[in-house]
Amino acid sequence: MPQITQVPTSLALLLPLLASIMALSPLAIDLYLPAMPIIAQELNTDMTMLQNTLSMYLFGYALGLFYFGPQADKRPRRMLVVLGVSGFLLATLILPFVTNIEQFLMVRFIQAFVSSAATVVVPGTIREYYGKNTAKGLSYVSMIMMLAPMIAPSIGSGLLWLDDWQLIFYVLAIYASLILALVIKFLPNSNVKKAPANISFLKRYKIVLSHQSARLDIISSMMISLAFFAYITAIPFVYLTVFEVSEFTFSALFGANVLALMIAHFINSKLVVRKGSRKMLSYGLLVAVLSSTLLFILTVLGMPLPYIVLTIMPLMGSISMIAVNADAMILQEFAEQSGTATAVIGVLRFGIGALAGPILAIFFDGTATPFVLLMWCSVAVVLACQLKQRVNAKAN
Repeated sequence: MPQITQVPTSLALLLPLLASIMALSPLAIDLYLPAMPIIAQELNTDMTMLQNTLSMYLFGYALGLFYFGPQADKRPRRMLVVLGVSGFLLATLILPFVTNIEQFLMVRFIQAFVSSAATVVVPGTIREYYGKNTAKGLSYVSMIMMLAPMIAPSIGSGLLWLDDWQLIFYVLAIYASLILALVIKFLPNSNVKKAPANISFLKRYKIVLSHQSARLDIISSMMISLAFFAYITAIPFVYLTVFEVSEFTFSALFGANVLALMIAHFINSKLVVRKGSRKMLSYGLLVAVLSSTLLFILTVLGMPLPYIVLTIMPLMGSISMIAVNADAMILQEFAEQSGTATAVIGVLRFGIGALAGPILAIFFDGTATPFVLLMWCSVAVVLACQLKQRVNAKAN
C-alpha cells in the first residue's frame, strides 16, 4: 500500500483544510452576487446574460469533474489539488481585466473547470478517514464550508463599498493563494489503495453508473441539487427585484438561509451515526416536501417577504441534509472508485444545476413562481426515487 508523505496531526486539522478547498466554488459563485447589476452595466449587458455566468461556471465545473474524477483514482491527491487551486488562482486574476460578457463567460468556464481538480479529491479523502461514518465527516466539512456562502455576499457588498467590483476577484485570488500554501504544507498525498491503473476512463464510469443500488440515490442527489441551484440562480432576482430589498438586506437574508444549511449539517453530524444516512435522508425529505409545498402556496397567494423567508429557511436546511446523506451512501458503495463516484455525483449535480438558469429563463414571468415551482418539482422527483428505493429494499 502506498505510504503517506505527510500525515495530518488530527482530523481536526484536516477537515478545515478540506472545507477551505471546497469553499472555492461557493465563494466564486456567491461573492460577486451583490455586484451583478454593476458588472452587467460595465460590461454593457443585461442581468439575464450575467446570470448565465453562474450556469457557465456550473457547466465548466461539471465537465472538469468528469475529466478529473477518474484521475483522482490513480494520481496523487496533492498534485491534483495544487493544479486545481493554481488554475483557479490564475483565472481569478484575469477576471478583473475582462472587457465584455463573452470574455467573462469564457474565463468563468476555465476557472470552474480547473478548480474541479482540487475539489474532486475531497469526498474520497473524507471516506478514507471516516469509513462507515462518511456522512458525519461530510457534514462537518459542509458545516465549516457553509461559512463561505453565508458571509460571501456581505463581504462582496463591503468590497463594493470600498472600491469597484474588480476588488472582489482580487480578494478571492488572495484567498486561493493562502489555500494553495496550506495544501502544499499540510495535505496528505495519498494512503488509499488505488484502483487498478489499467481500468479505462469510461470503464470507471461504467462501474459506477451500472451499480443498481446506488442509482436512485445518484438521481436523488442530482435532483435535490437542481433545487439548490434554482435557489442560487433566482434568489438575487427574487429578493432584489421582486421584493425590492436593499443589497445589505439581501446579504442578511442570504446569510440566514446559509445558516439554516449549517444548522442542518450540525444536526446531521450529531445524529447520523446513531440513525444512519438513510433515516436522516428521510427526515430531510419530509421537511423538504412540506416546506416546498407551503412555499408554493404562499407564493401563489402573494404573501409578503417574511412568510417567504421563514419557509425558505427550513427548505434549504432539508436540501442540505438530503444531499449529504445521499452522497455518503453513494460513496460507501465504491471503495476503489471514490474519485469517479465523486465525479458522477458532481457532473450530474452541476450539469443539471447549469440548466437551472435556462429553465428559469424559459418560464420567466417577472415573479418568484417559476423558481418556487422548479424547487417543488425537484423535491417531488427525490420523493419518488426514495419511495422506489424503499420498495426495492423490501423486495430484496
